[in-house]
Amino acid sequence: MAEKKERLFDQFPPISTAEWKAKVEADLKGVPFDKKLVWRTNEGFNLQPMYRAEDIAEFKTTDSKPGEYPYVRGTRTDNDWYARQEIIADTPAEANEKARDVLTKGITSLGFSAYDADNATVATLLDGIDTAKIEINFKSCPKRAPQLVKALVDYLVANGTASQFKGSVDFNPFRRPLKHGQPFQGDIASMAKDMIETAACVPGLRVLAVDSDMLCNAGAYIYQELGYALTWGAEWLTMMTEAGMDVDTVADRIKFNMGVSSNYFMELAKFRAARMLWAQIVKQYNPSSDDACKMHVHAVTSRFNQTIYDAHVNLLRSQTECMSAALAGVDSITVTPFDAPYKRPDDFSERIARNQQFLLKEESHLDKVVDPAGGSYYVETLTVAIAKEAWKLFLEVEDKGGFKACVDNGSIQAAITESSNKRHNDVARRKEILLGTNQYPNINEMAADKIETTDGCTCGCSHNHEDTTGGLPTTRAASQFEALRLATEAAFNRPKVFMLTIGNLAMRLARAQFSTNFFGCAGYEIIDNLGFDTVQQGIDAALEKGADIIVLCSSDDEYATLAPEAFKYLDGRAEFVVAGAPACSDDLRQIGITEFVNVKSNVLDTLKAFNERLLK
Repeated sequence: MAEKKERLFDQFPPISTAEWKAKVEADLKGVPFDKKLVWRTNEGFNLQPMYRAEDIAEFKTTDSKPGEYPYVRGTRTDNDWYARQEIIADTPAEANEKARDVLTKGITSLGFSAYDADNATVATLLDGIDTAKIEINFKSCPKRAPQLVKALVDYLVANGTASQFKGSVDFNPFRRPLKHGQPFQGDIASMAKDMIETAACVPGLRVLAVDSDMLCNAGAYIYQELGYALTWGAEWLTMMTEAGMDVDTVADRIKFNMGVSSNYFMELAKFRAARMLWAQIVKQYNPSSDDACKMHVHAVTSRFNQTIYDAHVNLLRSQTECMSAALAGVDSITVTPFDAPYKRPDDFSERIARNQQFLLKEESHLDKVVDPAGGSYYVETLTVAIAKEAWKLFLEVEDKGGFKACVDNGSIQAAITESSNKRHNDVARRKEILLGTNQYPNINEMAADKIETTDGCTCGCSHNHEDTTGGLPTTRAASQFEALRLATEAAFNRPKVFMLTIGNLAMRLARAQFSTNFFGCAGYEIIDNLGFDTVQQGIDAALEKGADIIVLCSSDDEYATLAPEAFKYLDGRAEFVVAGAPACSDDLRQIGITEFVNVKSNVLDTLKAFNERLLK
């Protein structure tokens, strides 16, 4: 008789959630659990500090397997995604040469910008590339897309790879209305139908784009990107089925190009929720097969949170973003090169971007595991919570006439602009952290010389790319801080900030460090000190160094006497700042001390004001 195995957890009594909370509140010394540890997300729901099996007990999302409807766990039974590189070049011949080179370095998917949409251009771009094995994707101005699809189909038929081809032509007639607030001139349904019919002999060619990465890069919150992406996809389904096409055919031609921000678990859950909701949307159109309900997703790491200063931190951001998308089971990924915010990516940055994906594949083996987050109490809860918020937004847009109507009247652009403004304000107040920009900056870094001026357009069109009136925001989260630092760099005299550290050792060190980070965000020169015996000594030393700003760093109790003494002795010979928010602040203001820096300060606005007074 086999010996009974002892189960480890049988040795411990089960603990209820109520008991856990009681223990935590005891450790919090009576502070309510929900008040201290539960926080509200930007996505519109609360997050708990812990999750248990009971939290997902009623979820239907845990019942399916990878490859099974509603595809929350993935549309495939493997996780071998395509690693894409966008090919940036000046001519089709140069683009082809570069594409053939990167294919020898592990890339399995190519992204081209269509300079022209004729047969010769397509033939030049694809010369020597195995279109039966390599995924090929084109971006083009919408009016050129039908001609481009025809040229591509002609090429594939002539080369005998039409049935094996995988790829897309990005037909996005909503790009111009979204970016510039100007309606698309043309019959969208007729153009789309023409492309689908042209591509009938190439089943793997997707031509209807849902480019929600545009929304992500404009500063949309995660639930907004997902909700609007779903309404965008549903717009294609409705438009084309009303034009007489069957839903299976239309759904198989839609490709979602979605952004990925640095909110690691939230983004992972977003893609799981996206597949689940899209499957249910398509199901309502009564497809002949559940295969039509599969969502085809390409993920692109964010540009919104990329920075010019301390640009190598962009590598950390894009690595976690790429990992979120990979673990979520997307079909293909593009990693945006770290230097994209300030120049045309070079060979080095493109190589690093490629290797970021290969690291996850070849060293971490993430392509060997399907939906590793499945069953996680936290991720499953996030998946359902994000799905609920995105679905609310989906229904709201549908009630207002659908995606096209809301783009045409500008309500989607306005909603994302509001979110972008909120995020910029959060960055200004350091509620949203951009390492190296609004927190822990490298104060000695200079960036002006590395910035190249380009409009970023490689489509060869004649659009006015500067006109964004009524369109989506174009500024990255770091843009205003970067403008601040660039103004400092351009100034004749770089302001000097002197830390007058005095009194309580622990407090003066902590506040000097805080103030160093604070003023470093403007690129000011920081002069720190070990401490002074008197304020007179400190101010004399500061003036000897040519300080423009003197920051008094001490404890709240000591400010009541030290601050008035220092302010009087300084007598307007430099800007005077108190680090902290002491109880005596009102008394200090009455004698003329108006500048305080603390965790509640708007860092950006405060530094802008100093720049206006100090820069010459």
